[in-house]
Amino acid sequence: MNRIVIFGATGNTGLCALNSAVNKGLNVTAFVRDVAKVPTHLKDKIKVVVGDVTNSEQVSNAICNKDAVVVVLGTRNDLSPTTVLSDGIKNIINAMKTHNVELVSVCLSAFLFYKPEAVPAIFKDLNADHQRMFDLIKESGLKWIAILPPHIADAPSSKYIVKHDESPGRAISKQDLGTFLVESLQQPEHYQKVCGIATVS
Repeated sequence: MNRIVIFGATGNTGLCALNSAVNKGLNVTAFVRDVAKVPTHLKDKIKVVVGDVTNSEQVSNAICNKDAVVVVLGTRNDLSPTTVLSDGIKNIINAMKTHNVELVSVCLSAFLFYKPEAVPAIFKDLNADHQRMFDLIKESGLKWIAILPPHIADAPSSKYIVKHDESPGRAISKQDLGTFLVESLQQPEHYQKVCGIATVS
């Protein structure tokens, strides 16, 4: 695996995944809405594609000739009802199948570990779209890794733990989450698994 494309590459966690992939010497494409958000020190080390994840043609072009996909789509601080994330993952899955790309890691919400009634009301609408993303990924037949982080902390990298089908803690460094999004692509033990991740306290 050498050629990867990262969707949501300029968000807080996306930038960490981008840095991790570059530091590993991978051939990285960043799919972004705004090229101005790509850090100057990375611009000459990656290929930048400006596009909208709800545009199937733009998504397909970005995935063509890649070995793997990292999905770190988000809505920033917008918690209102949306289908942008699930529409985006639908386009990503379709493009992966078209171009015979099997590997994908996806950052989702740890609220998916909760029963629906236990999700705080303020997050219910956004979590519903994460659930739609999750369902689409599970049904895709791809080699997917679903990563459900708890609170994403603006903290330095440290030791972390990954467990399948449960959350092992209350927080994870955005650096470590970004790194795991990239590294898990080459860790078959996580394929088609739901991964909880947390800093070791």
